[in-house]
Formats: sequence, C-alpha cells, structure tokens
Amino acid sequence: MKKTIGILGGMGPMATADLFRKITALTGAGRDNDHIRIYIDSNASIPDRTAAILEGGEDPVPAMADALRHLELCGADCVIMPCNTAHYFLPRLEPLTKLPFLSMIQAAANACRDRFPGRTVGILATTGTLSAGLYQEALAGRSVPFLVPDAAERARLMEVIYQGVKAGAPPEAYREAFLSVTEGMAGRGAACFLLACTELPLAVRELGLDLPCADPTEELAKAAIRFCGYSVRGE
Repeated sequence: MKKTIGILGGMGPMATADLFRKITALTGAGRDNDHIRIYIDSNASIPDRTAAILEGGEDPVPAMADALRHLELCGADCVIMPCNTAHYFLPRLEPLTKLPFLSMIQAAANACRDRFPGRTVGILATTGTLSAGLYQEALAGRSVPFLVPDAAERARLMEVIYQGVKAGAPPEAYREAFLSVTEGMAGRGAACFLLACTELPLAVRELGLDLPCADPTEELAKAAIRFCGYSVRGE
C-alpha cells in the first residue's frame, strides 16, 4: 500500500497551504484518485519559534507535540513541517513519536549541493534559523560555500516575513526591502539563494522575481512524495 503524509503545520498557515499545493502539483498523478492521502494539522496557535529561540519566548514544543499526536491518530506514515525554524526543535520532537520526520533542512541542503555545485549560496532566513545555524551546518557538511545576511539585512528579512507575507501585505510593500537584501548579498559573492523561510518562496512568487534559488518547501514536497512511493512530476 502507498504511504500517507502528515503535515505539522500552522507555522504559518500560508506556508502550510503552499506545501500542500506543491505536493499536489508535483505528484506524478494522472487523476484525482492517484494522489497521496495527506493529513494536515494547521495549528496557528503554536508559539513563535524565533521568539522562543532568541528571546526566551513561550516553548512551542507542547503545542507541536499535540499536533503530532493528532497526526499519529489519523494514520500518517511520516511527518513534515513547513517551517524551517521549527526544525531547531526536531531533536525534542523525534523521541515523542515512532513516525519518521522528513527534514526540509537536509532536503534543501542536498538540492543546493546538486544544483549549484561550487557556487556560493546566500541563506535567506529568520534570525532564529540563522542564529541556530541550521543551514550553515547542513551546507558545511556538504562542502557547499555559503553567505549569511549581515545584521541590517537580517532585520529587513524579518520585515519581509512578518510585516510583509505573514501580515498579508501587498508585494510592493516589501519589494524594496527584499531586493536590498538579495542585491547586497549578491554584491558580496552570493551566486544563488536558499529561501530558508517558508514565507520567502511566497514573497518571490508574489514579487515576480527570477532568482537562482532553492526552495526548501518544494524540496520537502519532493522528499515526501518519494517517501510515499509516488513519482515526482518531471523526474
């Protein structure tokens, strides 16, 4: 029997919807009945992950564990989280379940290695993800050169993510901030970009930008499709 997917979502809701859309679009299915069964727990009340990491904010793990139990009860065969920063808490979540977690960090780092060999990857992420070193460690482990935003660029990225995409602002409200980051990092040597916050692929799409980039949400979708025994469209 084909396997099923459990999405531990709500971090944020639009990113969860984006992952579901990408799984559906990338599954090599010829009709409705050929698609993967997917269970989604989109709990937007999960405390902010960046605040927990950097500011001693409310611990998100209890709420994430509650969603995990719901996905187990539904019958999911694996768990995926459309939130890069949430992967900081993966070592605490994995012992709570027998279900395998598929890591978007690992999937995206593999994509950077395979698609951009020898090129310097600019990591675009929340301050929480950057401070935790999640992608720095993953890319270094694959001998992928990388560049991180400076302090001012990190602040502008947080504006794009929180006051822009998460707040439902029109793309023109955050165009200048986003481009100032990518142009600044390109000037320092970034040849391509890792959209290491699930709101950033949405920003790139809304802005109509044509950037050489890796989308962790898309790579996670592909990994989940393969895990379930389905083909990835176009491969």
